[in-house]
Amino acid sequence: MSDIEKDYFEEITYRDALRLAMHDEMNENKNVIIMGEDVAKYGGAYGATKGLLDIFGENRVIDTPISEPSIIGASVGAAMTGLKPIAELMYVDFFGMSLDQIANQAAKIRYMFGGQTSVPMVLRAQGGTGRSGGAQHSQSLESWIMHIPGLYLVMPSKPCDAYHLLRKSIQLDDPVVFLEHKMLYNSKGSLDKKNIDAEFGKASIRLEGNDITIISYSRMVNIAEEAAIELKKSNINAEVIDLRSLNPLDKENIIKSVKKNKRALVVSEGHYTSSVASEITSIIFEHCFGDLLKPVIRYTAEDTPVPVAPNLEKESIPSMENIVNFSKKLME
Repeated sequence: MSDIEKDYFEEITYRDALRLAMHDEMNENKNVIIMGEDVAKYGGAYGATKGLLDIFGENRVIDTPISEPSIIGASVGAAMTGLKPIAELMYVDFFGMSLDQIANQAAKIRYMFGGQTSVPMVLRAQGGTGRSGGAQHSQSLESWIMHIPGLYLVMPSKPCDAYHLLRKSIQLDDPVVFLEHKMLYNSKGSLDKKNIDAEFGKASIRLEGNDITIISYSRMVNIAEEAAIELKKSNINAEVIDLRSLNPLDKENIIKSVKKNKRALVVSEGHYTSSVASEITSIIFEHCFGDLLKPVIRYTAEDTPVPVAPNLEKESIPSMENIVNFSKKLME
């Protein structure tokens, strides 16, 4: 955090971009607080809040009991009374324990009270595979959240987007679920604090191409980019779309790209059945059916609890090699 006053970083980790976003919002708005297990003295399960206690004090960076319903319930109440809480759950797998507070309270209070009050809170959590955390600490449950009206859902893949979208999430007057993949924290990229490209519901075209459209979000965007580079060796130019937010979803750019390229591959670390990939595939068939040269392929994690063994865990989710193989199949 020694470079905290800088506006431009040639290279910054995803973790530090998150920390910087929280610092800058807390510095500008005294109503922003952080709550969660081990977020203060320990600095968060993955270090994203490390050092903020020393800067803002224990009244604004608050260690809570190990009780997810209490964390979310207290955050909902704090938000309704004028504060802007950032609540951290160590793992997205623990959403189920707090689903009433999230789905029936945070998401619906503005509607239930006719707009007289709102819940300006951010719920940060991390998910995904890569650390052999097993079936209860490695899930991708974004489809649960995407199904709940009243919740924004953000899943950035790059440090610059993590910074800007977290700041926008904190500034919003409605609840935002901000999901971070555990394997992105050490990833690096540039950050220009003054160049704001990221917006809710605005996808980013990471690589342009005119043969096939690959649509993804979070960590899988980086895997898709690797696959696109490999596909160029076979003279296949893939367009890689990074959705960045899932609610709202940038349907316009999805449809535009697929209509242009006439082939689409949807990649997600979530499960195959009733998934984010299922929703995107449905949108493509509804709006691009007459343009498609091949049926859309959705390539996702297996419909199985996440294995703990590293080799099995790796096999259960999409790989760069298979993204290449599916893309070549679509080009046949």
